[in-house]
Amino acid sequence: MSEFFNSKNSPYEGEYLDGHPVRIYLEENLLIRSYIRELESINPIENLELFKEIFSKLGKIELHFARKENQLFPYLEKYGWTSPSQNMWAFHDRIREDMKEVRTLLESGEDSEGLIIYATQLVFRSIEHILQVEEGRLFPNAMNMLSEDDWKEFYEGDREIGWMFDTPPTQYPAPEYIHPSKDKSKRDLPFGIEDKTHYDEGYLTPAQVNSIFRILPIDITYVNEDDQVVFYNRGEDRVFPRSAGIIGREVKFCHPPKSVDQVLKILEEFKAGRQDKAEFWIGFKGKFIHIQYFAVRDEDGTYRGVIEMSQDVTEVRALEGEQRLLDWN
Repeated sequence: MSEFFNSKNSPYEGEYLDGHPVRIYLEENLLIRSYIRELESINPIENLELFKEIFSKLGKIELHFARKENQLFPYLEKYGWTSPSQNMWAFHDRIREDMKEVRTLLESGEDSEGLIIYATQLVFRSIEHILQVEEGRLFPNAMNMLSEDDWKEFYEGDREIGWMFDTPPTQYPAPEYIHPSKDKSKRDLPFGIEDKTHYDEGYLTPAQVNSIFRILPIDITYVNEDDQVVFYNRGEDRVFPRSAGIIGREVKFCHPPKSVDQVLKILEEFKAGRQDKAEFWIGFKGKFIHIQYFAVRDEDGTYRGVIEMSQDVTEVRALEGEQRLLDWN
């Protein structure tokens, strides 16, 4: 029942948009009444712990009340309707006191079944009365008084107070989709950056960087501005073999003699700034291999080395048509 609010079997589907504050109040009313029915079916003496557990869930009605008092009532006051703030709030406080009395009885463990039932029935009747006032007068009037722009302002405040449901309801209005390429907003980061390095966009730990390089289906080798190999990624299935001994070695000694001249020519052109990319594709051990070289430069254009990328594109070349769905079976 606690997930009822986002289910399409809600009786308010079609009457209110998903996540509308009034719809959430009404769906919480369904949840409140379900807790009351469940409590009425439990003997508080024979099943005390279960009774206390369900009554504790009912106690989250405090969030329902608090949102009305701190969110809805101020808007109604803005339009001149002060009765809810003056009268309904007082009724909330009376229910709070009555529920506190029930909790005291339940914790004492010394009161008779009849006393607990009497106290809880008093709470149930008061709650049912307040729900009927909400549904019959408060919410219909609020819908007539508040503008759509008013309702759109509720979500953040409601979220700070909380809802009776285990999971927050759908945001209202639903956030407008913004393509990642056009999302320029700067957000408060939900993670710490103390152990991370800042890149052009984003932050990564050394372990994350290493893991990313390891799973890439591309062989990457980085040669610095002094023609020394300083990095290569250690993937599971490399196109060309590499070993740790390559690190620190001059790149001209890392290629077979028949291709060294081409490598040196690429380095010469990159350093001179006449070229920024070179690419080749070859057949190799029954596979089709795509090889690319890219000049690495600072923002001011200073040459900082070269990246060599090699990839087995045999399966990529064989693709036809489209695949838009997962194919994990």
